[in-house]
This record gives sequence, structure tokens and C-alpha cells, in this order.
Amino acid sequence: MTQLSDGADRLSVRIDDRVTASVPDYVLGLLAVPAIEVGPAHPAVAPWLTAAEDALHRAGLDKAGVSEVPGIAGWRAAYRAVAVNPNRFPCAAESIARRVARGDRLPRINALVDLCNAVSLDSALPVASCAVDGIAALAVRPADGTETYLPLGAPDAPERPEPGEIVYADDHGRAHSRRWNWRQGHLVRTDLGRRRLLLTVEAAHPDGRAEVEAVLDRLDAVLGELTAAPRHRAVLDRDTRDAAFAVEAPLSPAGSIPGGRS
Repeated sequence: MTQLSDGADRLSVRIDDRVTASVPDYVLGLLAVPAIEVGPAHPAVAPWLTAAEDALHRAGLDKAGVSEVPGIAGWRAAYRAVAVNPNRFPCAAESIARRVARGDRLPRINALVDLCNAVSLDSALPVASCAVDGIAALAVRPADGTETYLPLGAPDAPERPEPGEIVYADDHGRAHSRRWNWRQGHLVRTDLGRRRLLLTVEAAHPDGRAEVEAVLDRLDAVLGELTAAPRHRAVLDRDTRDAAFAVEAPLSPAGSIPGGRS
């Protein structure tokens, strides 16, 4: 299996209480896009990514400087809190920032992946696009060690997350990330074509919620140029740990009436 199939018309997202017990400042922003045609590039995205790279080049940060940026420093502390070495396994935002800070440019993948990379470089927060056709439930939770993870680009080499490792897991025993947001899985990659997407923005430092909200605003504004489909959002944290999305209704805290205001 190399791509998830259609089928689920509802998606729930949950943060396990063990996650927020370890990292109380964890905030997960969600932006659901029921339908979008993912193209190779878009004029609203390409200049933004180049400008974000240029800004980081001008900043002249070394590896230590990147790790001290507040959003990234918060993730380094969060990784340590869940027994992950951030030097060996940097969060997604630190990985791409390190690469660009060396003077490199990121590969151009497609309009959605490039958009997420541009916003991540600007905000120093992990930002990801996940294709969620066929997924009914996702939980950010500690792995029990029985989940199957298919590495991005290498679906024929399945892995088992370590017990206790934080992953995005579905209700079919599949892990769609490793070490929280260090690596995304192959099944939820954003390819070209018509997709149902869930964009995620994560913070782990004090007062990170305002930054997550600002990033969601920026993503939503650009997505408005890419699709006429409605976008639905929610922000989860230690106080609001569940959200539910129906294809024809907004993403809202679990338990609210689909179509109502959250």
C-alpha cells in the first residue's frame, strides 16, 4: 500500500493526556481542507519560500544559533521531556532550518509542501501537510510498539516505533510519524492531484498558542488562493484535546454539533 484510499467521511484528532502531561505547553493547530488540487507550484507560494530561505541565509545562524530560536528551543526541551535526543533527532522545523542556515535551499516538491516549508522557516515551528483520505481518527500519543510505520519514500521497509515514542497514529495500528514530528510517514505524504488534507502546526513553548494561531491565519490566506473549498480549523492543547471534522462541516471541538460554531 503506497497511498491511503478514499472512504472516510469524518476525521477525529486527539491529543493523548500522557503527551500534555509530559509537555504541558504543547499546542496543535489544525487546518482541514476537504478538497484541493495539489499542483507542482503556485505563484503565491514560490516567492515566499525563496524569501524565507533568503532571510535565514542573511541571519547567519550556525547550528547552535538555530537551536536557540524560541520555537525550536521549545521543541528541543519537549523532545528531552519524552526521552528523545534532539541533537540526533531534531524536530522537523529544526531540520529544515539547519539545512537552509548552511546556505542550502530546500528541494521544491509541490505547492502544498513548499507552502508548509516556507511557513515553517518563517515561524520556526513544525508545519506539515498530511493527506488523510481514508483516515477516520488520528491520535498524538505514545506508541505501544506494535504500530507499523512506512518511511517516507521507502514504504517497502516498514518500521516499528519504540514503545513510548510519540507518534501520530490512526485507529488501524498505523503510525504516520516517528519521534513526534521528526519524520512524516509515506502514507500521508502530499502528492500531486486531488487530495483531502490536514495541515498541522505545532508549538511546545510557553505562549506558543498565539504563534500557532498566527500561522494558521497565514496558511488559510494562501489556501484561499489555491482552492475554493472551505477550510476548517481547530487548536488543541491540554485543555481542549479533541476535535472532529466532517467533510461537509467545520472542524470543531469534539462533542459540538457539526456545522455549528465552536
